[in-house]
Amino acid sequence: MGAGHTHGHSHGPGPGADHRGRLAIAFTITSLILVVEVIGAVWSGSLALLADAGHMVTDAAGLLIALIAASLARRPATDRRTWGYLRAEVLAACLQASVLLAVGVFVMVEAVQRLFDPPPVGAGIMLVFGVVGLLGNIASIAVLASDRSANMNMRAAFLEVVNDALGSVAVLVAAGVIATTGWERADPVVSILLAALILPRTIILLRETVSVLLESTPRDLDLDDVRRHLLELPHVHAVHDLHASQIATGLPVLSAHVVVDDSCFHDGHVPEMLDQLQQCVAEHFAISVEHSTFQLEPVRHSSHESGTHA
Repeated sequence: MGAGHTHGHSHGPGPGADHRGRLAIAFTITSLILVVEVIGAVWSGSLALLADAGHMVTDAAGLLIALIAASLARRPATDRRTWGYLRAEVLAACLQASVLLAVGVFVMVEAVQRLFDPPPVGAGIMLVFGVVGLLGNIASIAVLASDRSANMNMRAAFLEVVNDALGSVAVLVAAGVIATTGWERADPVVSILLAALILPRTIILLRETVSVLLESTPRDLDLDDVRRHLLELPHVHAVHDLHASQIATGLPVLSAHVVVDDSCFHDGHVPEMLDQLQQCVAEHFAISVEHSTFQLEPVRHSSHESGTHA
C-alpha cells in the first residue's frame, strides 16, 4: 500500500545556474588559438606545435559539447522526460573525459616514440606561438575558474582548458630547452610529463560520470546510515528496497519501502509519517523533500512482498 502526499510541489528539475556564456567565450578563445597554432606549426615545421594544435581540436570539440549540454540542461521537463535534459551534463562530461583519456594515451605513446627519433623543430617560432597559445589558455581559465565546481560538465570543460594551458607550457619549456641546448628530446620528455598530469584527473572524472550513469549510490551517501535514521523514527518497523542515485550534480534522489504500524493507516497518521521520513533525509542527508519517495506499508503487508531486498 502506497502513501500519497498532499503537499504541492514539482518534481521537475529547476534550471540552475546558466553557464552557457562562459562556455561560449572559452570555446571562442580555444578555437582562435587552434587556428593560430596550426599556422605556427605549418610556418615552423614544428611537430610539437602541430600536436598541441591536435589537442586543441579535441579540447574545442569538448567545449562545444559542454556548451550544447549546458543548453540542453536548460530545457524544461516534460511528461516523456520528467528530469528534462539534466543527464546531458553527465553524458557530456563522460564524453569529454573519454576524449581526454584518448588524447593522454596518444601523447604518452607518441612521446615515447619521439624519444628514440626526435624530429627537428624551429624553436624560435615555437616560443612565439607557444606564448600566444598560453595567453589564450589563461584567458579561458579565468573565464571558467569561478564555475569550475558547479557541475561535472563545467568541471570537464575546465579540465579541457587546463589541459590546453599545460600543453602550451610544455611547448614553451621544450622550445626553450631546444633553443638553449639543442637537446631535441626535450619535446617528448615534457610531453610524457604532461600526459602524466592529464591521465589521473581524467580517469577520476570518467569514473565519477560512469558511476552516475550506472545509477550508483552517491559516494557521500551511506545507505546503512540512512536506514538507521529512518528506523529510529516512531512507528517504523523496517526499511527495504532502499535506493539512491544521482540525476546530475547536486541532485540526489532516494526511494524506499517503509513498514509502519498497522494503526497508522486507521488513525490518519500516515501523512505525518511521510512528512517525518522526508524531513529526516532532508535534514541529515541533504536530499530535498521533492526528491525523496517513500512507500508506506502496514506490517501485515510484508507477507505479500516477494523478492524483497535491501
